[in-house]
Amino acid sequence: MSETSKPQTRNKERTQSLILAAATEEFAEKGFAGARIEKIAERSGSNKRMLYYYYQNKEDLFLAVMESAYKTIRDAESELHLLDLQPVEAIRRLITFTWDYYLQHPEFLRLLNTENLYHAEHIRRSKNIGFYNSKLIDTLNEILIRGQSEKLFRGGVDPLQLYISIAALSYFYLSNNDTLSAVFGRDLNTPKAKVERLQHMTDIVLGYLMLCS
Repeated sequence: MSETSKPQTRNKERTQSLILAAATEEFAEKGFAGARIEKIAERSGSNKRMLYYYYQNKEDLFLAVMESAYKTIRDAESELHLLDLQPVEAIRRLITFTWDYYLQHPEFLRLLNTENLYHAEHIRRSKNIGFYNSKLIDTLNEILIRGQSEKLFRGGVDPLQLYISIAALSYFYLSNNDTLSAVFGRDLNTPKAKVERLQHMTDIVLGYLMLCS
């Protein structure tokens, strides 16, 4: 690559990054139907022509947002180095990470809610999302095998089912926090309630996995 082309490449990458960040905010706030290309261009400091240069249409842009969202969480999970930990600690770390990530990235939950309204029609077109997620399941499977060989975990646990349960325990609580708090007359969004929830989730998952001593 020539010295002249390097700044051009960096500028393109920066422009795409700004567009994706703006699109993530717009789609998370307004859903797929409510999001407007004009607003995304405005938020990114770009224009519609430039946006369509990188993404052919609104559907392609939303798919790019979803792929970026999944890659970001999977990349963050890889930084946990779960395979370097003892099996029980690895599971505990994954539960805590999932809970904290959802708390810190409510836009991720809103994007998932939006895509579920469309029966995953956008991400079904992705050639990347399955790859991102399969690595996590492979890692979790290895942790389960090690835990079983060390006589810590029960056998016959499906790593995909386990991960879905870990994610669901956090996802349902946070996505429905307002309604749950209202119908049960208890504020489930206080710092104390969140600490209690994390402990409860950890107890449930490890209670299911671990063999009785």
